This record gives sequence, C-alpha cells and structure tokens, in this order.
Amino acid sequence: MRRILIVGMSGSGKTTAARRVARRLGLPFHEMDVLAIGPGWSIRDTLVDEVDVIVRAPGWVFDSWGYPPVRDMMWAAADTVVWLDYPRRVVLPRLLRRSLSRTWRRERLFGGNVERWRGWLEPSHPLWFAVRTFQERRKYLAERTGRSTRLRVVRLRAPREFEAWLENGLPGESGGR
Repeated sequence: MRRILIVGMSGSGKTTAARRVARRLGLPFHEMDVLAIGPGWSIRDTLVDEVDVIVRAPGWVFDSWGYPPVRDMMWAAADTVVWLDYPRRVVLPRLLRRSLSRTWRRERLFGGNVERWRGWLEPSHPLWFAVRTFQERRKYLAERTGRSTRLRVVRLRAPREFEAWLENGLPGESGGR
C-alpha cells in the first residue's frame, strides 16, 4: 500500500483523511484541487504534467478520484483505493457547513478563488452539484472499484469505520471488499 487514492463525495472528508493516511504511512500527500484549480475556477494547464510526475513516484496519497484529464492515469498507477462511501446525511451537512464558512469568511482557496454568495445561485455551486450528482458519482465509484482485480479497495461506510481502519486496519486488511 504505497500509491493510494482516497475517494468519495464532496464533503466526505477526503482531504483530511488523505493527510492522515499519508502521515501515518510516511508518504507524500497531494491535494488534487491545489494541483487542478487555477484562477477563475479554471483547470490549470500544468495538471496533466504535474500528476504524471507524481504518479511515477514510488509512493503517494491523493485526496481525489481524479479530474477527467488525469483520472485514468491516477487509477492505473494506484495500488489502493480507500473509498469514503458515506451517506448523504453525513456528507451534505459537512459540505453545507464548509461552503457557508468559506463564503462567510471569504476564504482564499486553490488558485486564489473565493466562494461568493452569488455562487450559491449557480447549479455548479459545490453543494448543488453534490446534491444533483451524488447517486451518479456513487454508482461510478462502485463500478470502477468493482471491476478492478489488481487494486486493493477499502470501502468504508461511516466516519467511525475510517477511524477504526486507520487505527487498526492499515495497510488495508479490514473494511475491504
């Protein structure tokens, strides 16, 4: 377990989980949104090249299932997928609190972007996007993890399962498929 994707819905806690797994295993952590998102919420031109360099390394942890330009590259290089498959009742309130806090505090995010109040009116807002695509994304992850015979898949259905796995299950023996 040296090349790990932490996947799940927006609001599932991928970034926090990935940082903790990376620290526990002594691996470099890479935050996908920092690599991918540029000014004006654009996809950075350097994304593919940067991810290509990272996935060639002997060990890493990403907090993402990958943006489309790099998704297949990441999955092909990974040896483990930790899926935070939490229910809507867990992830949507987290996402709501996070977006409200970022908007209220005008927090600078990746690429210098700021979530703004007017953004809440757009269908692309993280909360509305998550509500609209939750089931579709969950189905995609189930199919993608289900068809891979070479990946170790650790599917965790509640935050307490992640905590137990992190404490006792590394390197992925419990909670897997």
